[in-house]
Amino acid sequence: MRETQENRLDRPTVALRLRRAAARVDAATPPGRDRAVDALRALAILGVVLGHWLVTALVADGGALRAASPLGSMPWLAPVSWMFQTLAVFFMVGGHAATRSLASARARGGTYGAWLSARMSRLFVPVAAVLTVWAVAAAGLLLGGASFVTVHTVVKLALSPLWFLLVFAVLTAATPWLERLNPLWPLAVVLHVDLVRFGLGGPSWLGWVNLAAGWLVPYTLGAAWTRGELERPRAGWTLLVGGAAVAAVLVGWAGYPASMVGVPGAAVSNLDPPTLAAVAFGLAQCGLALLLRERLRRAMTRPPLWAAVAVLNLSAMTVFLWHQTAMMATTATGLFAGRLPGLHTLPDGLDWVAWRLVWLPVFVAVLAVCRAAFHSCERGPRRRTGGASRVVRVHRGRPDPAGVKAARNA
Repeated sequence: MRETQENRLDRPTVALRLRRAAARVDAATPPGRDRAVDALRALAILGVVLGHWLVTALVADGGALRAASPLGSMPWLAPVSWMFQTLAVFFMVGGHAATRSLASARARGGTYGAWLSARMSRLFVPVAAVLTVWAVAAAGLLLGGASFVTVHTVVKLALSPLWFLLVFAVLTAATPWLERLNPLWPLAVVLHVDLVRFGLGGPSWLGWVNLAAGWLVPYTLGAAWTRGELERPRAGWTLLVGGAAVAAVLVGWAGYPASMVGVPGAAVSNLDPPTLAAVAFGLAQCGLALLLRERLRRAMTRPPLWAAVAVLNLSAMTVFLWHQTAMMATTATGLFAGRLPGLHTLPDGLDWVAWRLVWLPVFVAVLAVCRAAFHSCERGPRRRTGGASRVVRVHRGRPDPAGVKAARNA
């Protein structure tokens, strides 16, 4: 018994083991890596996930589930969408990372085809797992007697993140032709499309031009970052103040919706497709992100913070693709216990908001299960050499299991 107690005392605590693992990840990170880029990507992913979980509801209506949003009945919650609609930052970071990665591949003598193949496999291999699971789930639900309305609702919500990947993939493939494009050109396209669509009564389908042009603005902004054109604080302040002012004018006096995400039943959506208000707001967010870079670099020198950011970046695709599934799996399972508040009830009051906050840890836990099951799809084939996407590297000295694992998954 005494020996057992002594062994227990000698064992490191969970907190100590976590600190040691964080220190190993920190030590395994290349010295020249700009950790602020990874921090911004992690913040953008968290914003998208929390935004979807907070403004999307599945309401049990008779024998079916239908989509709803608290922003429909509580429009004064629109600032929530301002905090968590962070796709513009993700596109800016993506443009910056892609142009840097392409330049690095060229310097090593690599071809555009090999570079594009590697990036596309990282994007679309995990998608195959999502499509397979939901194809089987949809068939099972229909055969099990679920209504078509329910199946259509849950499948649409589960696969809605894929539109982002399609646009991102197109822009990534076009990187060699976009790396020198001034962001003002796609911004001018968005302006003229909205002018014709809303000001001159043009056809509504014209708005879909902005699906490419709208996200091209922050993507080319990321390329400008790579070119060194956004290093001065003046660039960040110009984007922040100018974008916020234009977005405020458009919402306050031009009739654009205050919500920066789509609201079921609304006549106009700022996001589907992107409007000038959403693009202007995205520029403001990008400006704020640029101003925060130096503070993020200092914060990322703390091993625990950096380890958390590194782990999230290594699982970014898995988290993005499966977070809606985690929410819907929780919702569907909860139906066995009846209509649960914040999960199946109409999002029409602050009580729903309070209950939804209670459900967030459950969503996180289910997402962790999805991450454990499907993260191997994101890792893809092992590579002998790393590129700009590598978060940490392997030290050549003493074996470092945590560092090796993180490097292989990068």
